[in-house]
Amino acid sequence: MTTELCTYTRNACDIARRTGVERIELCAAPLEGGTTPSAGLIRYARSPPGLRLSVMIRPRGGDFLYTDDEVALMAEEIRLAREYGADGVVFGLLTPAGEVDETRTAQLVREAEGMEVTFHRAFDMTCDLSDALEEVVRAGCTRILTSGGRNTASEGIGDLRALVVRAAGRIEIMAGSGVNPSNGRQLNAA
Repeated sequence: MTTELCTYTRNACDIARRTGVERIELCAAPLEGGTTPSAGLIRYARSPPGLRLSVMIRPRGGDFLYTDDEVALMAEEIRLAREYGADGVVFGLLTPAGEVDETRTAQLVREAEGMEVTFHRAFDMTCDLSDALEEVVRAGCTRILTSGGRNTASEGIGDLRALVVRAAGRIEIMAGSGVNPSNGRQLNAA
């Protein structure tokens, strides 16, 4: 089981290193659900070795329906994350119909070539998780961060199990939201 910690500060990055976390998801603006962190924070998180680094690529809070200009900015943020040594990026794009924006997702996956790509919890906002899984697989992502369409991963454990079965090893399903030491083993068994 790989452990990942969502971090917003230098202090949280340091805690992740000291406690043996294997990967961090680096974000800014926790009250907005996470946005792209500053270049300085990315450089800091990357400076000492030992942690895998995934950088949130999200130009603003709110919905996951992005304009062409916002997608162009996301592509530039992916290039910056790569330049500063990120191992991966995290993003999620939807359509007004509640589906994965497969075309734009694939465009950003191509921009991130050579890096891991996590489709974040925008996945949980889709109208059909099974269809969304197939769309994310076709777009070329490495993993999906999901709570099984529920508020927390513990609440969505049945849906997480179903997603793992449906994924059949084609993409990693990573439980997110409310994961902690007391429920981690149960979720890992899903």
